[in-house]
Amino acid sequence: MEKSRGTAASRVVAPRLSAVNLQEFDDRQDHAFRRGERYDNLRFNRAALDGLDLGEAVFAECRFDAPSFNEAQLRGASFRDCILAEAYAPVFQGARSTWRDVEFSNPRLGSAELYESGWQSVRIDGGKLDFLNLRGAKLADVLISGCIINELDLGAATATRVKLEDCTIGSLDLAGARLKDVDIRGTEFRSISGLGSMSGLVVDEYQLGLLAPLIAAHLGVRVL
Repeated sequence: MEKSRGTAASRVVAPRLSAVNLQEFDDRQDHAFRRGERYDNLRFNRAALDGLDLGEAVFAECRFDAPSFNEAQLRGASFRDCILAEAYAPVFQGARSTWRDVEFSNPRLGSAELYESGWQSVRIDGGKLDFLNLRGAKLADVLISGCIINELDLGAATATRVKLEDCTIGSLDLAGARLKDVDIRGTEFRSISGLGSMSGLVVDEYQLGLLAPLIAAHLGVRVL
């Protein structure tokens, strides 16, 4: 019985991702983007949405190829069953937006303001993000792989079944976060803050060695 309980406790639940299968598109490129509008089954090739107000807009079963979202206002927008390939934005404004069954490939984002957003079954593959602000966000079933993130803010976020795989993270802020099965094994990081909120984080032995001095300092332990 003891062995059974130990095995169950050590088990890490991986993200449960739904594949995004897009088959038919309307390829017309004369769309007028407006706040609060709904867009279904559309394909956008090199769409320039820079500076547009798309707050509360809904994108369902859409594909974006090399879009530019610089300073577009996506506050409260919703993306469902969408693929975004090579998205570009020095400033990406998506506070309180919703992302469900979404795949990003090779994004290039500077400051990604996605605080208080909701992510369900989201995958990010490759790319670089200077600052990913997910403070207060709710994340479930998220996989980020092969991505460079200079600063990742998960402060006050709720994260369940999230995996960072083969990523490079500069600083990771966990202050006030609630984590369960958040797996960062194999990911490089320079610093982690919010050590009091690490419960639910999964690390490997090498990472634990890096964290040991930080944890000791946090607990007031002196190693002589």
